[in-house]
Amino acid sequence: MIVSRRAIGLRLRLTLIYALFCTAILAVLGIVFRGTLALTLRQNATAVLDEEWAAVKGYLRIEKQRPVWFYDRDDDEEAAIVLKFRQGLLLLADRKGAVLEVSEKYKGLGPETPAEIQALLRGSRTAVRERRDEDGFAYLIKSGTQTDDEKRPYFVAIGRNLEAEETVLDNFTRRYVSVAPVLVLAFSIASWWAAGRALAPLKSVASAAQSITGDNLGLRIDRRGANDELDGLIDSFNSMVDRLQSSFNQIRQFSTDVSHELRTPLTAIRGQLEVALMTSDSKDQYRDAMISAMEDVDRLAQVVRALLHLSQAESGQVKLAFEPVDLAVAAANIAEQFEIPAEAEKLRLAVHLEPQSAIMGDRIQLDRLLSNLLSNSIKYTPAGGSIQLNVVQRGAEVELTVADNGRGIPPEHLPHIFDRFYRVPDGHRDPDKGLGLGLSFVAWIVKAHGARIHVDSTPGQGTCFAITFAAATAPAPAISDPADVRIGV
Repeated sequence: MIVSRRAIGLRLRLTLIYALFCTAILAVLGIVFRGTLALTLRQNATAVLDEEWAAVKGYLRIEKQRPVWFYDRDDDEEAAIVLKFRQGLLLLADRKGAVLEVSEKYKGLGPETPAEIQALLRGSRTAVRERRDEDGFAYLIKSGTQTDDEKRPYFVAIGRNLEAEETVLDNFTRRYVSVAPVLVLAFSIASWWAAGRALAPLKSVASAAQSITGDNLGLRIDRRGANDELDGLIDSFNSMVDRLQSSFNQIRQFSTDVSHELRTPLTAIRGQLEVALMTSDSKDQYRDAMISAMEDVDRLAQVVRALLHLSQAESGQVKLAFEPVDLAVAAANIAEQFEIPAEAEKLRLAVHLEPQSAIMGDRIQLDRLLSNLLSNSIKYTPAGGSIQLNVVQRGAEVELTVADNGRGIPPEHLPHIFDRFYRVPDGHRDPDKGLGLGLSFVAWIVKAHGARIHVDSTPGQGTCFAITFAAATAPAPAISDPADVRIGV
């Protein structure tokens, strides 16, 4: 049966990985343990064979080309030792390969060839090797030389059965192989349980994500308190939901505001045209109705253009051209343009600008920022009031402030003044007071320049907007996500 990858859950995959890892570890350990045990058994067997080799060399003499065993024949222990050697694995041959003495067990292995014997005698050395008989049983053979009374070399070989050592190895292998699957199964069960515990928060995240809709964006997942990767995932999920909730709220508010802003001029246009159709009976009356309707159409077009520009700006479609800009010079030019409007409203516009207050910025957007702030101050400052425009460099920063002694903003409205279409309620809505988008543009421009804005306002005493830019000596700021820029109130 073919199982698709999607059908295998993460918990099962983790369990399989752990089981394979455990199997590999047990296999490596088994190989290492078996190799160590085999080496230890072989060393012990070699050590015993060396002792027997020394004993054989002590008991065996070659006189007149015949083997002679020297031992105390009245000593039963020595007699038993010599008998054991002669009946065990023993071969004695001359340098031509002629066998002088061989045990029955050695015959089963097959004596060495004359060429092998002569090669060993020429080297006058000992050799240890493993040989097997016809039935497959292993034997450890040690061979070397023995000289006779005339110093002529003879070939001597003895050996010992390795059946006991191989039995130990076979028993270890069988037991290890029989126990290893049990260990793998136990580890797999433990891994399944541990993976379930570890993935439980993920299930909570998945369940919460599936249950989130536009109506319950307030849902959050509690942290586990472990400060691990899963807590980091939960924090990221909660932050994502926070952003989604904020975006949904902005969309709802935006839809409400846009509907209201567009409905008002459309209703006025419709009403004026209906009145004109029903009551007008002259060209002048129709002309007046059309002129009034055109004014509302212009207002409607102004709203649409402003919204389109702001949406393009916040979505990154407006590319800023950063260059060194002397903010004092830019502020002086904009202040000059607002001198006549300020005089018309009987306001005093005071300017304090420090020269060489250079920043990295987009000149067009900086002019828009200054125009919006000064325009707001003129609109909301009563006749006889004053407006102060300052540009001051403070170390590595340049601060722009626009302050007035107008009617101010109540504290409960300060957090919302940068929202689209938001206007501080004053009992009536005056079309001449604007669309409520100017400060939204100000907020975006501040964000795009990586600057900070702080608003300080007291009802009846005035409002001060303070914007802090990095001086031109610092690296030019990149356009950032509007959500990442600090706006203080």
